[in-house]
Amino acid sequence: MNFQQLRIIRETVRRNFNLTEAANALFTSQSGVSKHIKDLEDELGVELFIRKGKRLLGLTDPGKGLVEIVERILLDAKNIKNIADQFSHSDQGQLIVATTHTQARYILPKVVAEFKQNFPKVHLILHQASPSEIVQLLLNGEADIGIATEELADTEELVAFPYYQWHHSVIVPKGHPLESISPLTLERIADYPIVTYHQGFTGRARIDKRFSDVGLLADIVMSALDADVIKTYVELGLGIGIIASMAFDAQRDSSLKLLSSAHLFEDNTTFIAMHRHHYLRGFAYRFVELCSPNLTEEKIHAAIKPAKEEF
Repeated sequence: MNFQQLRIIRETVRRNFNLTEAANALFTSQSGVSKHIKDLEDELGVELFIRKGKRLLGLTDPGKGLVEIVERILLDAKNIKNIADQFSHSDQGQLIVATTHTQARYILPKVVAEFKQNFPKVHLILHQASPSEIVQLLLNGEADIGIATEELADTEELVAFPYYQWHHSVIVPKGHPLESISPLTLERIADYPIVTYHQGFTGRARIDKRFSDVGLLADIVMSALDADVIKTYVELGLGIGIIASMAFDAQRDSSLKLLSSAHLFEDNTTFIAMHRHHYLRGFAYRFVELCSPNLTEEKIHAAIKPAKEEF
């Protein structure tokens, strides 16, 4: 048994049992992947995959048990390398932060600028993804830190901390009739076509629930993954927009008007999360502290490994 065999097992599962894609991801040949799998099965004395001819269809029961162990072994192997790097090159390396467009565009620029000033030799990668993709990147050990509103706090293998709270706001082209409505109501908003976030992004579920709770059906004519797209189509007159309040800049968005609407929508919480068993380099903890000064390395350690209860 060797690490290459374990990587092949993991990648084959990740690629939905497509050996060609697994081979391409690992920069090897399909025949090499097949041989490694067969050699491991022969060594263990069990079949790991369900087969139909030469095709792999899924995992056998032994295969399911093995994959869980393989994930842990490869994660720990990466942790060992990170530990060595921490003590040999404490201010060098790579930090991967997986986050949504909203966070990357409107919240993190100041944090990133200060981090790069403090750690110029660290290669910082901002991986923009959906909340579900961010969860998977963290679980797979392909990201060090995740920042998003949805899903992070609901995943058992992750430890998530509240980052900040925010609310949705309504935007309209300047001169729109809703500018004269005070206080703004959901009923008046529902009179117009709405452009807002796609399902699963930036609190969209809470927007839908808010209208549903008062018996209204919002006429959402277009949805997008980020606020910049939403604002563009509001400017074109496609409808009024509902966006995260921090995504509005009065100077940049001079053709639009942000309406007072905090009273209409519930607060949302954006979370910072990491895998419970992923070793973080020192500069990763500093990045988190720049985001939220109260999230110290000690506090994160305490949450990941809480003190044992005394009996």
